[in-house]
Amino acid sequence: MTGPRLWGARLWGPRSRDILILALLGMALDQGFKLWMLFGYDIAARGRVALTPFFDLVMVWNYGVSYGLFQQDGDLGRWLLVAVTLVISTVFWVWGAASPHRLTAIAFGLVLAGALGNGIDRVVYGAVADFFHFHVGDFSWYVFNLADVWIVAGVALLLYDSFRKRP
Repeated sequence: MTGPRLWGARLWGPRSRDILILALLGMALDQGFKLWMLFGYDIAARGRVALTPFFDLVMVWNYGVSYGLFQQDGDLGRWLLVAVTLVISTVFWVWGAASPHRLTAIAFGLVLAGALGNGIDRVVYGAVADFFHFHVGDFSWYVFNLADVWIVAGVALLLYDSFRKRP
């Protein structure tokens, strides 16, 4: 197989439909929640909202990547992060399209949902909107969002899947 048929096989595989549905659903949930938090609930005007002694809702704009690493102050950094997101998402899509296993498809769908959800934030707002803050005593976890949850869950499933024995 060569040419366009080869690329078609690489871009659409046995579980691509599952990956696409989960990625779109997860991305929609993430974006819907962010829109509600930003414009319906207006978390920025409310400030810190303590829901439990260890969990708050807050408004943090993340100009970097996970854990606030690689903070970008200007447009060049912002668009570089958007480009990296697109490249990584494409690699994960092709990788997932090649997998025949449902668990792997779920993992790739979750990672793509999170990457695309945070990528949309970067394009629209210039930074990623984060809201969830866990803390215990003086220990403070980083602030995150649903897209981050999808990414972590997807990576955890990929790690689990890599250790499973298959015939």
